[in-house]
Amino acid sequence: MSRELIVKKCKKCNAIVKVIKDCNCNGCGIKCCEEKMEVLVPNSVDAAIEKHVPEYEINGEKIIVKVNHVMEDEHYIEWVSIVSDDRECTKYFKPGKEAQVEFKYEPGTKLYAYCNKHGLWKKDVE
Repeated sequence: MSRELIVKKCKKCNAIVKVIKDCNCNGCGIKCCEEKMEVLVPNSVDAAIEKHVPEYEINGEKIIVKVNHVMEDEHYIEWVSIVSDDRECTKYFKPGKEAQVEFKYEPGTKLYAYCNKHGLWKKDVE
């Protein structure tokens, strides 16, 4: 079982942070532009699932991750992460490049993809 990735976004300036350890205090939390940042919930935006959820193929000790998404200047996958209990690896992408990456395979990890327009998406690896 791998840990969940916590990603927060500022509603005003669109700044994004990956949280290592979140605060559990009442009324506390990470702030940006003088407001509390919102937690992004994976797979919760009304958008084409098949174009946002990362797909994978296991090839020996490697896992090939791909997101079947447009990679245009105004709309693209910014990054893909693989998360387990003790590691997190992220690959960043630029418009015009394919959203595909190879990571070390580990059963039970989670894959995350971030679309600059449609937010955070997740898939569990078996």
